[in-house]
Amino acid sequence: MIGLAFIMIHVGFEFHIDKTRLGSYGWDYVVAFTAAFFPWVLVTGYFLLVMLPSDFWSDWDAWKETLLAGRFAAPTSAGVLFSMLAAAGLAGTWVFNKARVLAIFDDLDTVLLMIPIKMLMVGIAWQLGTVVLLFTVLLIGAYMFMHRLKLPITWQWVFVYSVLIVGVSEIVYAGSKVIDPSVPIHIEVLLPAFVLGVMARPRGGDRTKSVESQIHAVLERPSEAKASFLISAVFMLLVGLSMPAILTQSDAQHAMPTSEELHSAAPPSAVDKPEYQGGKSGLDGETVTANQPSIGWGVIVLHVVAITVISNIGKMFPAFCYRAEASWRRRLALSIGMWPRGEVGAGILVLSLGFGIGGPIVTVAMLSLAANLVLSGVFIVAVKRLMDHPENEQEPATNPVVQPAAT
Repeated sequence: MIGLAFIMIHVGFEFHIDKTRLGSYGWDYVVAFTAAFFPWVLVTGYFLLVMLPSDFWSDWDAWKETLLAGRFAAPTSAGVLFSMLAAAGLAGTWVFNKARVLAIFDDLDTVLLMIPIKMLMVGIAWQLGTVVLLFTVLLIGAYMFMHRLKLPITWQWVFVYSVLIVGVSEIVYAGSKVIDPSVPIHIEVLLPAFVLGVMARPRGGDRTKSVESQIHAVLERPSEAKASFLISAVFMLLVGLSMPAILTQSDAQHAMPTSEELHSAAPPSAVDKPEYQGGKSGLDGETVTANQPSIGWGVIVLHVVAITVISNIGKMFPAFCYRAEASWRRRLALSIGMWPRGEVGAGILVLSLGFGIGGPIVTVAMLSLAANLVLSGVFIVAVKRLMDHPENEQEPATNPVVQPAAT
């Protein structure tokens, strides 16, 4: 959780909008929403219709669990995307500037959609109303004080902020369990950490430079880049260690896995209905095994390839937009540039584990996310090849400003 908060604060650092031209961001937000929504829907449908037994297709609880687990496919990794596009010499291009806006917006969509998803998982209660009210206040504060709060933003301080955010979240959770243990207040760290990053600006920065330049002057220091890399790497390692086992002992013996083995990612106390990951409840309340084959490496690989392909197809909608701004090659490069996934998607899987969702679905999701991370370099090479075409020699403006006619 501390690693996730650290990453989300840095995502907030990258969020910059011109409040005098809010209307120009409207279509960008719509495109970013579709780029996050379509992969989510496609992956959720695959989890439900392909990986779960048909007996659970009409079960609302199964839908809720797959809706949360499938959300990992939505957010583009802003950090991976920005750094690799810049390393490829594409900084300042139309694709870089547009991808920067879309990636930040679809990360924001992921954070905001966690609110209704959590309400689906837990149900309507006064505790969730409190959370919604708190998140509303945070969003209003982020807009009103965007990059106006002077704070030290070096990695040591960001780590301290992350610890504090997680600590407050856990204290509120523990205190609310005393009041009502059935529905405790659990403030996910995604939004508070993001809002803090949005509100922060470097303390003592060069006032002759823009806030964005001041922030990047700090973040691009070698020590900052090294610390961010190490913390992100440790976070991804811990996420991987939290994933359920791919092959259980029963798999090795070619036997049918039990529901407990299929749901091995979650602690027993967190699993209210483990049958949704492969088991059924008998008439006597005893859990029995669903009629599905044992999952081995071959099937896992097929699922990972399928999920990776369809989630990236869902990111292709931007290729059909911005026809007045860019050629089809630039628009295709923009869509491919949105493919890399990373820490935010992994954070969604961590939250899924907290709700007791485990088994093959989360394993396949994590391996698909890892595959996208490994292939990020390939994606950027494809973007570079498309951008090197002769028709892309003259770069269009990202948000052209209409000049007033001479009188």
